[in-house]
Amino acid sequence: MNRALHPTEVLYAGGKPFPSLAACEHFAGSEKLILKALELQARMGPLFDITADCEDGAPVGREREHAKLVAALIDSSANRFNRVGARIHPVHHPLWPEELEIIVSQAGPRLAYLVLPKAESLADVEKQIAALEELRTRYDIARPIPVHVLIETPGALHEVWQIAQLPQVESLDFGLMDFVSAHHGAIPATAMRSPGQFLHPLIVRAKCEIAAAALGNGIVPAHNVTTEFRDPSVVAADARRAREEFGYLRMWSIHPNQIEPIVTAMQPDLGEVEEAGAILCAAAENDWGPIQIDGRLHDRASYRYHWELLQRAHATGVALPPAASGFFAHRPA
Repeated sequence: MNRALHPTEVLYAGGKPFPSLAACEHFAGSEKLILKALELQARMGPLFDITADCEDGAPVGREREHAKLVAALIDSSANRFNRVGARIHPVHHPLWPEELEIIVSQAGPRLAYLVLPKAESLADVEKQIAALEELRTRYDIARPIPVHVLIETPGALHEVWQIAQLPQVESLDFGLMDFVSAHHGAIPATAMRSPGQFLHPLIVRAKCEIAAAALGNGIVPAHNVTTEFRDPSVVAADARRAREEFGYLRMWSIHPNQIEPIVTAMQPDLGEVEEAGAILCAAAENDWGPIQIDGRLHDRASYRYHWELLQRAHATGVALPPAASGFFAHRPA
């Protein structure tokens, strides 16, 4: 295979590559749970990201201490893959600026992403991103810190396309339970779990709008949690339905038992992975010009599709065809 030109160098000329994120985002709040998640990540590899939670995870009255703890864990040797993000308090909470400064000043260079919850408008998101960018400048952090925005209010949903267009935003995440609560009882509690969460018209509309806005702007849609954690088949079924019916490429976990079912359900079909590997290897051999395989023509549009499928396979632990695995062993910086 000619590795002089890598897919990322050829297929996105003049454009932004689609973010390559793990298929599972695991939330952990307390020191004990974050350390347990880090130990699991060390064993499994970076097949899931960890979000250290400063919103629901922080004891009331001890928010500053909790932010310092989160920053210390992100900057510790336990964070082997630099795939730990943090969720701060929403823009209407008085302590979010101090919380953000603690995390960025102490762990900014290793912060994988920042999660912004409960925005009610585009202006709310812009305010917190502006604070993040000011802190990056003040503390001389050259690398961008991606932002993941939780869409869990009607106002944020109304402006979801504008939010998705912000250059710092890497993911739109659906906050199902807060979204239901924000409707003042008009949506029944059954819509917080399956099958209701996939059937209620207002929830279906929200999921579709979020996924469409994310994918339409080249960022990742992340699906809400499943509250069931004892039965892995329920978790897997929710993840599979989110992926196949609604276009979500990532899903939250709130219990370690949920991680593996989510990752497995989000994996591409093995036959599709083998086909993608064969197409991309043939394309590389042909210097990324048009080719035909089995009577079908392929060019850079189909190459992008198959490259992103191959990246999803790699991110979810699918064994790649040996020749195609070279794309990841020789990835340009």
